[in-house]
Amino acid sequence: MSNEEFPRSYSMYSNIHGYLGLPLTRDLDAADVFVVGLPYDLATSGRSGTREGPLGIRAASAQLRWEERRWPWDFDLFERLRVADYGDLEYPFGNHEALFASVAEHYGKLLAAGKTMLTFGGDHFITLPLLRAHAKQHGKLAMIHFDAHTDTHDAEDSVYFHGSMFYHAPREGIIDAGRSVQVGIRTFYYPQSHEFEVIDAAHANDLAVEEIVARIGARVGDSPCYLTFDIDCLDPAYAPGTGTPVAGGLTTDRALKIIRGLTAINLVGMDVVEVAPAYDHAQVTSLAGATLGLEMLYTLAAARS
Repeated sequence: MSNEEFPRSYSMYSNIHGYLGLPLTRDLDAADVFVVGLPYDLATSGRSGTREGPLGIRAASAQLRWEERRWPWDFDLFERLRVADYGDLEYPFGNHEALFASVAEHYGKLLAAGKTMLTFGGDHFITLPLLRAHAKQHGKLAMIHFDAHTDTHDAEDSVYFHGSMFYHAPREGIIDAGRSVQVGIRTFYYPQSHEFEVIDAAHANDLAVEEIVARIGARVGDSPCYLTFDIDCLDPAYAPGTGTPVAGGLTTDRALKIIRGLTAINLVGMDVVEVAPAYDHAQVTSLAGATLGLEMLYTLAAARS
């Protein structure tokens, strides 16, 4: 099956349920890359509401449908990648473990079939089960992490907390902190055990984009790499709709330019998390999330070409 058999919609207001108007299907033969929603926010510490993130991002992505070739790329994404929307994974109310089991089942099947996923959250905690699934397929991963927070809170009892995933992940052996980098950090919490390279927000705003990309490339090398983007990496002026906004972040333009520069990275999985539409205005944050996701897909397509 091909994208021709499941045509993409170009309407900016009709049938806006699928990301970018892509077909909704769970047929593994229909695509090489699947968009998946994880509407989970049970691990949030600030304002809740990121369970609506996948819906908000998909709706805002209707504004991106009309471009046959996204500037400044010189090719049509869908001529290089077969992409489909897998829909949202479901789990019983309040049941963390059921979500983990659902991620393990669906992503395990998709990864075993050689598929790549772009996931929309949900709070940032979803990245931990996603990393587990990807590491099972690809081995220990490098990670590129865009965020205002390091998410390395070291409380051992913080099992379900969107601020502790990257404390647990290196200790589980699923990511290599020595091959990972965090961009946009601007909160105080830097434990001595923190092993990630950090390009904090002040430096990320002052350095040339090319220098940031070079530092990321030098850190990650050719390792299989997972890219996770917490929308609060962006300054609240560009992403007000999130649970834990922090002033002093990146512009949307700068973030897109950095992602655009990652074509030499061996990306095996990607996510955009922490979009909370209830705190948004005029879909500003949801549109940023949808656009970041699209840029990731173009970067993946360029890398694979």
